[in-house]
Amino acid sequence: MSDGIGDSAGVSGKPRQGWLGLAMISLGFFGIQIGFALQNANMSRIFQTLGTSLDDLPALWVAAPLTGLLVQPIIGHYSDRTWSRFGRRRPYFLAGAILSAAALFYMPLAPVLFAAALTLWLLDASLNISMEPFRAFVGDMLRKDQHTAGYAVQTAFIGAGAVVGSVFPWLMEHMGVANEAPPGVIPDTVRYSFWFGGLALFVAVLGTVLSTREYSPAQLAAFGDDAAAGDDTDESIRALAARSYVSSGLWLAAGVVVMLTVAEWGLEKEVYLLGGLLAAYGLASAIAIAMARAGHGNTALGHIVGDFGGMPPVMKQLALVQFFSWSALFIMWINTTPVVAQYYYGTTDSSSATFNEAGNWVGIMFAVYNGVAAVAALTMLPWLAARFGKARTHMVGLMAGAAGFASFFFITDPQWLLLSEFGIGIAWASILAMPYAILAGALPQRKLGIYMGLFNVFVVVPQLLVATVMGSIVKAFFPTEPIYTMAFAAGTLVVAALAMMRVREG
Repeated sequence: MSDGIGDSAGVSGKPRQGWLGLAMISLGFFGIQIGFALQNANMSRIFQTLGTSLDDLPALWVAAPLTGLLVQPIIGHYSDRTWSRFGRRRPYFLAGAILSAAALFYMPLAPVLFAAALTLWLLDASLNISMEPFRAFVGDMLRKDQHTAGYAVQTAFIGAGAVVGSVFPWLMEHMGVANEAPPGVIPDTVRYSFWFGGLALFVAVLGTVLSTREYSPAQLAAFGDDAAAGDDTDESIRALAARSYVSSGLWLAAGVVVMLTVAEWGLEKEVYLLGGLLAAYGLASAIAIAMARAGHGNTALGHIVGDFGGMPPVMKQLALVQFFSWSALFIMWINTTPVVAQYYYGTTDSSSATFNEAGNWVGIMFAVYNGVAAVAALTMLPWLAARFGKARTHMVGLMAGAAGFASFFFITDPQWLLLSEFGIGIAWASILAMPYAILAGALPQRKLGIYMGLFNVFVVVPQLLVATVMGSIVKAFFPTEPIYTMAFAAGTLVVAALAMMRVREG
């Protein structure tokens, strides 16, 4: 069975991977993204079919970002320390795939809302169990001069999986499968799509598990890779024990202030979650510091808190870029449908046929930007990165996305919005590839998993902020003009591009 590893060693010691090797390393991400796409496109529909109201949807959707926030650092921490005959990351790929497939098969059969909500938590946790090690896997398997190509291929699979997962229910309907069902029953198009997604996810991840062979600690040591040198437990725990409780108190106080502000100003109730997370981190960091001072800091909590506080400079620089980049993306995902319906189809009636027509067109728009991302990741990004560097390439990608969002103010024909999606697709490809390629070359290999997991914090926090605070901003300043959310998205991408000027590669 081929492991996709070439024969010639490069400057980093690891053999160079051919295109087949690059593809098999990230094939599982294709299936994982099909699962995410089905979840994103259909969970609100399932929840409403089972009886929830529109007002309660945000609370149910909190499962996705919250689960990723908790699961990814934990999986990253343990996958860094897993050395078995089955590999280092692959056991997590397979375990997550089995659980994800089971959740996808059961989801459309959930008899009541409570069962569907619990299954969403299981599904998102399982997808994150598989997904998180894939980011570190590229760094594990590739020499540094192939990191850009590795993450580009991974991004291409993400885009392709998103397109397949997004259009499959539509394809099922056009194949004659029933898209309607009695009240309280999930339509056949959704049920069959979830079952297809579960099978596709499992097969894709299994393809990576069976076709790749991870390097052993002895091989990594021969390559000069610090992943085989053990971790710096004593150093990191000593640094944690030396920290004061001031930062813990500030995190805790910030959380309390946020929750009091919600109560005082009547903000969206989901903002309580943000305050709770801030306070919980302050409490967790205080516990970790106390345990380290008492000589009991060698725990998962101690390492996660210590590594979060001791992030390398390049990770801190990219964290700011990620925060603004993902803020723009979540603004887009939440607001594109009402913007397109109101400004290009002339309706705000969500029950009208015209509104549903606008929603269908938004689905096509989203498929286009994912398709553009898949192509750009394999062609444009590696070419630019080789000539101008990863940081400048990411700046170009972010500015292309900003132009795409700004064009909403000048385009009058919805057909031409596909041109906007080209710019957004280039930005999406760059967001999924360039920061990780820069990180993988700068982080210590022995902690690649935990740092990739902690990097997800800067994806989740803007999601929570946009899902909560942005709603209050819209209501206060432009309640009848949702198109200005596109201006916010364009502006945040410009800020992200400017923040990239601080990032130093290598």
